[in-house]
Amino acid sequence: MGFVLCPRCELNYMSDKETYCSVCMQEIRGTAPRDEIELCSICNENPCLPGKDVCAECLREMENNEKVDSSDDSDMEGDDQGMDEILPMEEDDQEYREMNDALSLESVREDEEREIDAEMDEAENLNMDS
Repeated sequence: MGFVLCPRCELNYMSDKETYCSVCMQEIRGTAPRDEIELCSICNENPCLPGKDVCAECLREMENNEKVDSSDDSDMEGDDQGMDEILPMEEDDQEYREMNDALSLESVREDEEREIDAEMDEAENLNMDS
């Protein structure tokens, strides 16, 4: 018993006693599972376009919005485009220092070492008392 390529699809192997592979036989009988239709990720109503994750309507709407946005940007090129000045965060700010201290790994390690030392001292004191 040997295996040969299916003469119909030339992709799948089949035993040399069969006429077609199991996939082709399902297609011939009409029992092959259909590909599930993927719905648009935006509206979840219409099927997606091939190679896209959105339907034709949503894609058209997105392209129209991009055209409107780009025309708005070109109108505001002369000024600051409506953006306020962004100030850098001051590192000497009290709140920043408190957050940095709270998140410091070194301080966490130091605290753990202090706790361990205190526990060891207590254990030594208990052993000396006994």
